This record gives sequence, structure tokens and C-alpha cells, in this order.
Amino acid sequence: MTDSTLATYETLALTLDPRGIAHLVLNRPEKHNAMDAQMIDELHDAAKLLSGDERVRAVVLSANGKTFCAGGDLGWMQDQAKKDRAGKIAGARKLADMLFALNILPKPLIAKVHSNAFGGGVGLMAVCDITIVAEGAKFGLTETKLGLIPATIGPFVVDRMGSAFARQVFFTAKSFDTDFALRSGLASKISNNLDDDIEAELSAILQTKSGAVASAKALCQKLFGSITQETIEETIEALADRWESEEARDGIAAFFERRAN
Repeated sequence: MTDSTLATYETLALTLDPRGIAHLVLNRPEKHNAMDAQMIDELHDAAKLLSGDERVRAVVLSANGKTFCAGGDLGWMQDQAKKDRAGKIAGARKLADMLFALNILPKPLIAKVHSNAFGGGVGLMAVCDITIVAEGAKFGLTETKLGLIPATIGPFVVDRMGSAFARQVFFTAKSFDTDFALRSGLASKISNNLDDDIEAELSAILQTKSGAVASAKALCQKLFGSITQETIEETIEALADRWESEEARDGIAAFFERRAN
């Protein structure tokens, strides 16, 4: 038996193997898998589809190309900065809702991070239950260089890393390595063989009962309980505030001017 296509997207690939393992693949390699409005919408749609499909036992999130995820697409950010307040809020809410949908996915979500991840890419890592990263990968929250902040990804990243580690990377924009990612809890394991290490996790999951796994995951989130709808709304407003700032307008414009030279 071969893998079957669960849905057809322009920015993603989504397939299901005969064991019930879904493979959700970021597929904008020419853009380093940066998330634009379409990818955000498609990731949210995929999360809803996977949540409701009883055949799915676990989900592996991976990416095609050289980069796992470069974060938010700069063109998308530039468009957001030009919108009115309502438009900024709507764009930020779509990003927040997508991350929340992946975070509460009632299936184990495993990130297979083969290379670098920045900004929103770190957010995607944070909403996964198990995150296995390749040796040598680099990570960073670089939003402050553009006059922005890691707002909508913030609750998920802090939930994963804790305040002490988050403070070291939230506002410095410094990149960090796999060792820091592992110590902070963002990464579950540093791997020299991603395929084998992912398979080991999947083999363990396939020995469990899917209903019990869903309940256990929900219990973990309920017991910690730090990510509320009120928190999400606050991050949406905070991101819209930064998109309206002169710093962000100047920072995004400067990025495009440098790229054009």
C-alpha cells in the first residue's frame, strides 16, 4: 500500500501512510517555507482536517527545501503593515488561530526539523508535542530587528521554553543553537539521523490507544492551562500595535531596500 493524499494544497503537502501516520510538509522551498496568508490558511485547514480524521494516529510536521521555516513572509508582513486596524487584527488572528489549532490537535504532533527555523518557524516547533532537530540547525526570534515582537507565537513559545529561557531570546534577536533549544525544552532531541529518531517515536505511539492519547494530551494542556483565549486576544492586539508602529514600518522597508541592492 502507498501513501494517500488527504488534501491538495499549494503551500503544503498532506498525506497519510497505511499505518495512520499523516505527513504534513511545508512546501514553499523557494521562499524558505516562510508563512504567507495562504500557508497560514492552509495550515489551519489541515489542522482541522487532521483533528477530525479517525484514521490519523499521529502527525509528522516537516519541510521541503533548505530551511525548515524562515518565519513570517516579509511580503505578508509588509501587506499587514499597510492595512487598517481591523485588517491588522484579522491577519494576526488568523496566525494565532492556526497555531492554536495545531497546539490542541488531538493527535501526537511531531516536528521533524531538518534545518534552521526563525520567528514563526520557532512557533511551529513550540506547538508540537515532540520536536526533533538536526544537529547544526540554528534558531532565532528576530522580530525585534524589524520593529515587531514575537506576539502571537509568544504564548506557545513561553509555554514550551519557560520565561527564563524566553527572556534570553525574545528581545535580543540573537540566534541560538540546538544545545540551547534542547536545554530550554524547545527541542526534545538533537538527532544525527532524523528518520530513525522519528520512527522510534512513531513506533511507540502506535503501541498506544488513540482515544487515551487524545485524552492524555488534553489533560496535559488543562493541568498547565497557561494559554487562554484572553491571552491569545492580547497577543493579537500586541502584534497589531507593533504593525502600526513607525519602527515596524521603517524596519520592514529597510529590509526590502537592502534586499533590492
